[in-house]
Amino acid sequence: MRAEIAVIGGSGIYDVDLIEDAERIEIDTPYGRSPEMLVGRYSGRKIVFLPRHGKGHTVPPHLVNYRANIWALKELGVERVIATTAVGSLNPRMKPGQLVLLDQFVDFTKRRPTTFYEGGEKGVVHVDMSVPYCPELRGVMLKTARGLNLSLRPRATYACTEGPRFETPAEIKMIRRAGCDVVGMTNVPESILARELEMCYAAISIVTNFAAGISKSKLTSQEVMDIMASNVHKVKKLIFSAVPMIPTVRSCPCRKALEGAFVKA
Repeated sequence: MRAEIAVIGGSGIYDVDLIEDAERIEIDTPYGRSPEMLVGRYSGRKIVFLPRHGKGHTVPPHLVNYRANIWALKELGVERVIATTAVGSLNPRMKPGQLVLLDQFVDFTKRRPTTFYEGGEKGVVHVDMSVPYCPELRGVMLKTARGLNLSLRPRATYACTEGPRFETPAEIKMIRRAGCDVVGMTNVPESILARELEMCYAAISIVTNFAAGISKSKLTSQEVMDIMASNVHKVKKLIFSAVPMIPTVRSCPCRKALEGAFVKA
């Protein structure tokens, strides 16, 4: 079965019940096996849902096989990816329960493979990330949110940390000084890998808490899951309302991301 649009579910979003004629599949890739995905149709579009952390949230963020996940989507024919992430806020204007649309990121990860191109026959690639998230897909999300009268912050800089622990107050202070609005553990290298395969990628973050040193209470995973559970309906409504609005033909730069990116001897 083929698909054109993918939804990647983060923490708290492990399945969707809106996909019609659904089939569960896994794909073997050069980087390992994908998690079980749900492939079917919605509003006349071919769509696939991939749970980033696997069934039942069994894979921590630093061990997610991002390359296998993105490669599997490409194998299915996916051209556009809409991802969800749970984030802590460093910005007092972005409160728990708020939806934000990412437009930049800062990478604080330490040991994750961040490219499909590691030299040899595949060559060396320096892909441009000046505009990390697809402008066309972001535009659709913003327009859809306005039509739904749904609050969606149009811009946010995401700091990606290694995890799985939460950050220290000192780290949050540093990250805040770097100009970041929210912090999470999964958007890198996922967004980079999608760009290397010339896929459109947009990410909607759900603020689940204020980060360490800003929050007056101890950070807990239960707090994250509780906020996600009470806001997941908004995320699903936004994404699935946007699906029919996505143009069938891409006009964004993402489809030509590798032009000029290869290092020539």
